[in-house]
Amino acid sequence: MANSPGTDARPDLSTTELNALRDGLVSLGCPADKAMEMAGQLDKRARQLAAQKGRTYDEALTHLIGLMKQGWAARERAASR
Repeated sequence: MANSPGTDARPDLSTTELNALRDGLVSLGCPADKAMEMAGQLDKRARQLAAQKGRTYDEALTHLIGLMKQGWAARERAASR
């Protein structure tokens, strides 16, 4: 999935890659009924971030997934109180 910093020239995700991203999001706490839509949005945003911030696509996607994971964990903690 790597590309050169600052470009969003990475080819579109294959169905297999998109499904893997969806499955990974579900395992991190994403609601299953929203996971495919969210996977597509994450892919799009990662491309934008890579171009804007001079990051690779992989770095941008990892960053975004980390933020989402933190958000779901915080929501889970708040719900268990």
